[in-house]
Amino acid sequence: MDQQQNMIKHVMEFMQEDSSEEQDFNELALRLYTYQYQNNLPYQSFCRQKGKTPRMVKSWKDIPAVPITAFKNITLSCIDPEKAEAVFMTSGTTQGVKGKHFHPDLRIYDQSMTLNFKNRFMQGVDRIRMGILFPTEEEMPNSSLAHYLALAVQEFGTAESHYLLTQQGIDIDRLLNELQRAQETGEPYALLGASYSFVHLLEELTRRGKTFALPPGSRVLDTGGFKNQSKEMELSEFYRLLSAALGIERSACINMYGMTELSTQFYDSGNETIPSVKSGPHWIRTRVINPLTGEEVPKGEQGVLVHCDLGNFNSVTTILTEDMGMETENGFLLLGRVQGTEAKGCSIAAEEFIKTASKGTSE
Repeated sequence: MDQQQNMIKHVMEFMQEDSSEEQDFNELALRLYTYQYQNNLPYQSFCRQKGKTPRMVKSWKDIPAVPITAFKNITLSCIDPEKAEAVFMTSGTTQGVKGKHFHPDLRIYDQSMTLNFKNRFMQGVDRIRMGILFPTEEEMPNSSLAHYLALAVQEFGTAESHYLLTQQGIDIDRLLNELQRAQETGEPYALLGASYSFVHLLEELTRRGKTFALPPGSRVLDTGGFKNQSKEMELSEFYRLLSAALGIERSACINMYGMTELSTQFYDSGNETIPSVKSGPHWIRTRVINPLTGEEVPKGEQGVLVHCDLGNFNSVTTILTEDMGMETENGFLLLGRVQGTEAKGCSIAAEEFIKTASKGTSE
């Protein structure tokens, strides 16, 4: 078995465990770090510049974090990117450049999604009728969210699940029929999609004067925020309106926090209170740091989120985001995008990475 297949095997076995101790997580994280240091040359150059060779790094918390914007400027892959089965691209652009995340194959990504989704969203049922407010995987082949939602339908949706977004927008007539059917039959219904699609849905329901009372077990999953795709809406108001329009509790309005550059998603347990606590499965861990110093801030203080995702076996496990957060007992609070000093710190980190990693591509 070659090195890559061996790493895939170990990561998949680790994910299948019910939980993980700190020592076990640390051991696999360090094995992945050694693998990525050896095979991801731009990353190796960056780590060497910092004096963080595998021999020097003793904890997953010491693995050098790559600024998320680096995915736009540098190819971060342990394999030839031309051989990747899937390339997920970010939706946001910087000067027309999209971030790219290369996956040799999708076994780890798919297992990460399905294990986590089953545990956090399905709430003990095997399948539920789904409506998807997002384009299909065929329409957006480089979208990690399109693949994620296609997996949701394939693995957990009933045969009557379907997509409700067309090139003209939401197929509102079909959606209204679906909601009416669920209300009349008592069959639980799940509506999943991008957050901004739900804003458009709320606007259309308001325009038509429609509200529903979906049966118990019905739920909503939104993700991605609004990203200037529609009018801004305060989060608490968003979930209040969603709950009122669909007749479900805010505890059944679940938000997924994920990103193209990760292979694992975070969920909350509903949005009765804002901000809600986000948490992930045992193969991803989060630190909250001061981006100027790289040091962790005390629990209860704000900082920038750093995620260590063992599902990211081919790129880099550890990513410095541009998201503000605060550690809690059971996860973290997501507090928006970085600004001011924190933004400056992230920019400095990104410039440093690109400068040093670029040397690795030219050596």
